[in-house]
Amino acid sequence: MNVSELFGSYVFNDAVMRERLPEETYFALKKAVKGGKSLDITVANTVATAMKDWAVSKGATHYTHWFQPMTGITAEKHDSFISPVGDGTVIMEFSGKELIKGESDASSFPSGGLRATFEARGYTAWDPTSYAFIKDNTLCIPTAFYSYGGHALDKKTPLLRSMELLNTQALRILRLFGNTTVERVITTVGAEQEYFLVDKELFNKRKDLVFTGRTLFGARPPKGQEMNDHYFGAIRPRVAEFMKDLDTELWKLGVLAKTEHNEAAPAQHEIAPIFSDTNTATDHNQITMEILKNVAERHGMKCLLHEKPFAGVNGSGKHNNWSIATDTGINLLEPGKSPHENAQFLLFLCSVIKAVDEYQDLLRLSIASAGNDHRLGSNEAPPAIISIFLGDELTKILDAIDSGSRYNNKENADMEIGVHVLPHFPKDTTDRNRTSPFAFTGNKFEFRMLGSSLSISGPNIILNTIIAEQLEQFADVLENADDFTSELNTLIRKTIREHKRIIFNGNGYDDAWVKEAEKRGLLNIKTTPEALDRYIDDKNIELFTKHRIFTKEEIFSRLEILYDNYCHTVSIEALTMIDMAKKDIIPSILKYEEHLATLVEIKQEKIGILPEPEKAVLLTLSKLCKDIYDETEYLEKTVASARSITDKKELSFYYKDSIIPAMETLRKSADEAETLLGTEYLPYPTYEDLLFGV
Repeated sequence: MNVSELFGSYVFNDAVMRERLPEETYFALKKAVKGGKSLDITVANTVATAMKDWAVSKGATHYTHWFQPMTGITAEKHDSFISPVGDGTVIMEFSGKELIKGESDASSFPSGGLRATFEARGYTAWDPTSYAFIKDNTLCIPTAFYSYGGHALDKKTPLLRSMELLNTQALRILRLFGNTTVERVITTVGAEQEYFLVDKELFNKRKDLVFTGRTLFGARPPKGQEMNDHYFGAIRPRVAEFMKDLDTELWKLGVLAKTEHNEAAPAQHEIAPIFSDTNTATDHNQITMEILKNVAERHGMKCLLHEKPFAGVNGSGKHNNWSIATDTGINLLEPGKSPHENAQFLLFLCSVIKAVDEYQDLLRLSIASAGNDHRLGSNEAPPAIISIFLGDELTKILDAIDSGSRYNNKENADMEIGVHVLPHFPKDTTDRNRTSPFAFTGNKFEFRMLGSSLSISGPNIILNTIIAEQLEQFADVLENADDFTSELNTLIRKTIREHKRIIFNGNGYDDAWVKEAEKRGLLNIKTTPEALDRYIDDKNIELFTKHRIFTKEEIFSRLEILYDNYCHTVSIEALTMIDMAKKDIIPSILKYEEHLATLVEIKQEKIGILPEPEKAVLLTLSKLCKDIYDETEYLEKTVASARSITDKKELSFYYKDSIIPAMETLRKSADEAETLLGTEYLPYPTYEDLLFGV
């Protein structure tokens, strides 16, 4: 396999456009993209024809506007290229109009009340900043999705808005430092993706996995991840073949899949890409999740992207490695080699520190989901408290700047920002902190709280917006300064002093940190309903509407969708538990009880042996069976009571406070019963089967 030839071979990328488009069309397209202008229809027609001819040469017969509605997954409606010519034959056609704009049934996608059912019309609009690609013989055109009234119904539109906002504000800062060559600032992301692989045949025998993506019942096996022998261990042949095919499919689509390895839990793995601009990275992560599932199917497996598919072992996250870069290749979160560069680095660093401190609630909200609630705070994920890890050395530098004292490194330099700042900052000299939600790793921040099934668009919309807000505030001050160096020095010191409470380099799992965080005034938002409650705080509405990331209507619609997602998720899980308890678990216990009762009778009456072990197991199982029956009845009544609650916020808290505890109680009894059942009486594949069956 020639990887260089394979990579991007199914992508209508810049190289293909240079080859297939007339020179004037190519430069007109690039100019329109760079300037954010709409395409002239003649240019669009030429691009569409070239795109169609290329796609057909690769075996494509259809095209689709590929978009990202508020479902968390992608959507597509396929249309063929065929067009009748009147003599019973067809030709392959694709126009600029079809490329630029499409129409979809918006009422069938979540809108959070923005659209009534009868108001069906919605539109897709080509995003030329993300390359078209071929998947399953279909030309996929990345698009935004919006309503007839112009409201964003997707995750791409606000992401693009946030990227443009940050570009505008970051350029203001760079101009203040005398940089006139940079024309564009982008945010970059590399999204590490964790997942589980289980045998497809075993998966299909578990209703909970089929309906919810996680196991709602299951006793822990004798061995889990205690020996740490799976992490970075030799990859099993079946999984290695899967990973080989996965790389091939991703590389065809231009996804920069770089690293793959076994994760901590049995059957758990990770794939990590090289970073790219945030819009492309978001598209690529959506593609990656889809391809993971498709390739797993080919290999007789199922890919689980749920945040916590198995109790008692690590859950799966998605580490969002975020940074800021210029079109000239400079990473603005990279410490420099000169006082001038470091003053600029410090200002961008301070914008992140201030943003994370002031908008802890939004960052926590951006990763909130029913699935992630099971994962956060355990020994595989950061706690729910937002904090920043900078490492001891960089923290000492900031402390020295704050106090105006000397920093005792080898240069022993004074901590003045403008002229006498450290000539060279140490980079990435401290250990990584796996317990930190937001860790600086040398030239980027690793936002570690994202769940594995989450679209990365939401967290990056928040990151881009809150940091752009701080850059705007800094630029407003510095542009009006009489003495730039003095004002810069004051601004950085003030920011460090007022927001250093958010910096924490210790163990995020330690109970002492919870108490310390409370003393500092940091938020500890443990569950999704509590997080969602913050979305419509005045300061957050002001932030989004001021910068035109969301309209007020879009904010409230998204909040309603998030409440719906949470409630529907927990409801489906509860109903699945009830179904499994009634149809699988209780009948299995009764069948085994019947076997034991017969054995007791035979031993006692016909053989004259005291059947003490059988009686003991029978007695315990009988009690557990009654508990399971009663707890199932209670859960069923609790779920039924939810139907009378119409307020979405109230309903989400009801699910959190009433239904989830009832589910946990039922699970405890069922899992205990599972440990007593004979193997042939088990109602479904066990954890042992699933975790060690590939």
